[in-house]
Amino acid sequence: MPSSSSLPRTEALRYLYWGFWFFVVPAVAAWGLIHWLSAHELAGPFDEAARDQSVPAGIVAFTLVEALLWYFRHRLPFSAPFSPGGRTDIPTESRKDYEAAVQLLEETDRLLDRHEADIAQKLGATQLATLQEALSELSLALKAEPFDSARFNRAFTDAAERATTQLAPWRKSELREYAESIGIAILVALLLRAVVIEAFKIPSGSMKPTLQIGDHIFVSKFSYGPKIPFLDYRLFEQLPPGRGDVMVFEFPDTNPNNERQDFIKRVIAIPGDILTVDSGHPSINGWRVPSCRVGVYSEDDGAPFGRNSGELYVEFLGDQSYLTWYEEHRMPQHQGPYEVKPGEVWVLGDNRHNSLDSRAWLRPDGTMGAGVPYDNIKGRALIVWFPASRMLFNVMGHPSLPDGAAPELVEGIERCLRERPKDTLPPPASGAAAASARE
Repeated sequence: MPSSSSLPRTEALRYLYWGFWFFVVPAVAAWGLIHWLSAHELAGPFDEAARDQSVPAGIVAFTLVEALLWYFRHRLPFSAPFSPGGRTDIPTESRKDYEAAVQLLEETDRLLDRHEADIAQKLGATQLATLQEALSELSLALKAEPFDSARFNRAFTDAAERATTQLAPWRKSELREYAESIGIAILVALLLRAVVIEAFKIPSGSMKPTLQIGDHIFVSKFSYGPKIPFLDYRLFEQLPPGRGDVMVFEFPDTNPNNERQDFIKRVIAIPGDILTVDSGHPSINGWRVPSCRVGVYSEDDGAPFGRNSGELYVEFLGDQSYLTWYEEHRMPQHQGPYEVKPGEVWVLGDNRHNSLDSRAWLRPDGTMGAGVPYDNIKGRALIVWFPASRMLFNVMGHPSLPDGAAPELVEGIERCLRERPKDTLPPPASGAAAASARE
């Protein structure tokens, strides 16, 4: 008999073994499959789904690999010591039935404990006694040493037939068990997606260099108060976005016939603020948001005209420090003033000269400039989880450029952060500067 000190160690090894096969292996296989499909043109729905809907496609791939491994779980290398009972003397062809027999005994014990009086009344003393004898013989066959395959097969067949026929009114069908398990899994996944975290893919360069085209990010649905699924109600409405937050929201389109689209931008102004923008540089309530020039940043986005270049800045707003990019060959332009209404925020892209944001949206009355209503907000950006080169990049963390950036730009960012100004909060909207901004 194993010592008490060896039991926790055995259980720990069991968890490690099955965790490897049913979490690590499916996750790696799914990631590799999605990555391979994304890099190949198969002219079919699979590679398109892998690129545009990588999270759902990855979940499907993970599930398929795990189902395949589960089907062959009794034939996995070194699986015998970690199977039910932990016995190594059970033939490979009998392991599946051995596991089913253990589950049968556990299920019948639960049913007899829960419905003992009802089962005894409907079966009668004789049938109940024969059922219990069959279950007892099966239990002895499971514990027999050495393992007797012939005895086990007879006992398992007899006990399974009796349990199936005599306990049918109290047993769940296999189809119902699968349906309940799948239903619970789907419900949990939907609830997590609705109120906790959701994945998004960056479709454009409006947030460069903070976010790159094709970045996959996780978004916290809880940061600003989650919406209750199927109800137009948000919990914790006292958690509105703050200046400098990067958030995902539904485009505030006033035309109900247009397709709903998700955007990602940075919050610049909150209710009551007066916002003006001079050549991409924002001022709030007459106060120019401080920034520090880093240098000239350029990148090759695959355009036919070569590399895009522009001035790179670190901008400081409240507790946030982030990069903003001003592409070259843009005419100076003054935009505003815009007054942010209650229940909305105004947003700008970090790529200030190439962003469809609050400056360009139309209000219901047809005038230029519109905010994002709180009801349209989906959540705050957290981290990049794909591609691997940018994995775990904190969207609202330390401002940094993609891999391969020039060393002088990296040093320029650090220099700007060291020289961070003390005054990074705008004055109240009721001040004289704000009144002047309105004019």
